[in-house]
Amino acid sequence: MSNKKEDLIDQKLQDLNNDGVDRRGFLKCMAWAGTGVVWTLGGGVPLSRAFGKDYKNGGKAGDFSFVQISDSHIGFNKPANPDVTATLQTAINKINAMPNKPDFIIHTGDLSQLSKPSEFDTLDQVLKGASAKQIYFVPGEHDMLIDNGEQYLQRFAKGSKGSGWYSFDHKGVHFVGLVNVANLKAGGLGSLGNEQLEWLEDDLKGRTSSTPIVLFAHIPLWTIYPDWGWGTDDSEQALSYVKRFGSVTVLNGHIHQVMQKVEGNVSFHTAMSTAFPQPAPGTAPSAGPMKVPAEQLQRVLGITDVKYLVSGHSLAVVDSSLADSVPAAAGSAGAMGGMQMFSGAPAVAKASGGAASPSPSDAVAEVKIDNFSFTPAKITVKPGTQVTWTNKDDIPHTVDSTQGKFKSGALDTDQKFQFRFTDAGEYPYYCRMHPKMTGSVVVQA
Repeated sequence: MSNKKEDLIDQKLQDLNNDGVDRRGFLKCMAWAGTGVVWTLGGGVPLSRAFGKDYKNGGKAGDFSFVQISDSHIGFNKPANPDVTATLQTAINKINAMPNKPDFIIHTGDLSQLSKPSEFDTLDQVLKGASAKQIYFVPGEHDMLIDNGEQYLQRFAKGSKGSGWYSFDHKGVHFVGLVNVANLKAGGLGSLGNEQLEWLEDDLKGRTSSTPIVLFAHIPLWTIYPDWGWGTDDSEQALSYVKRFGSVTVLNGHIHQVMQKVEGNVSFHTAMSTAFPQPAPGTAPSAGPMKVPAEQLQRVLGITDVKYLVSGHSLAVVDSSLADSVPAAAGSAGAMGGMQMFSGAPAVAKASGGAASPSPSDAVAEVKIDNFSFTPAKITVKPGTQVTWTNKDDIPHTVDSTQGKFKSGALDTDQKFQFRFTDAGEYPYYCRMHPKMTGSVVVQA
């Protein structure tokens, strides 16, 4: 971490409540990643802690507990973490070493990196080794890249509604899994959509106000940092349905770090990742994987201990790391629309905007995808120009016309997408995984 980034984090520490926690040590780790949170519900009040940690002051065991993990990104193999399967396995090992077996596990999305069957296979194999056999999922945007998420739905969301939402009850607590990564709009944040919101309102209608509610979704259901897409456009409407309940807990992933707030009876918590770190909001040019020295990776993949305090008090947070001991007790091709998409790098997906045939004399233009942005964001070209987009990020992106004129597959690092523009006009586009990323091509004769 650069000195400048450390100074920014230190500056943020001054704004936090003084609750006895070593915030500098925590936030340095918070800016990286972690493995999971153990949630215990006693009398409807949620309390969370790190794997392997016991409650202080002789805390009473709750009615039941469950574990939240998130953002495993199986298939990611870049420098930030070349073996995400191993760090997921470490998280499972810690779950299995817990003195009290959790009732179940909740995974809050981005199971995979590119929605490949092999990635889902690997995740499934690792999770089969967990002591808690019941696992509930919601998808992240990385899980919906192929066939509108049908593969994810078949494997991890059978019996769910719409694009994968559902609810269930456990020992008097009502859990609701929501999907805010489907059909994302250019320039927007996460989205639940009208159909899901109507379902949610109806689902909650028959519950008494004393019923503890747990909502979980991938993208945060509160606006954390809109410039990076860290929020959900229609979350306010969803949260209006739970205002009458005495205890509401909202669990999310996506941002790969712990952030939390309490508003009235609603407690918000974002989980850390089992895969790779991301920067704290506003401390880097963009979101995305961050690299640490290999020998430090286990140490900086921290685990959080978050104690829920009612009546408007702060959340006390303590980090531990994967390095800590636990107390005893490529290259296949497939068609996409009129384009041919290839996995493996480098790869080029081509599409034509008209009948004109490519020729060596035709004009070309280049757009670089880097730091979660298209550069240049707007280009002006002549008819017949072939534009090539090249992804230089360590995270996949797409190039999708908002007018339906062209649509790439997921472009991994150094992969390319090409489209030849034959007709005059303006062609806006965006990344359907990260919709705050927008650009346009203007074709002038």
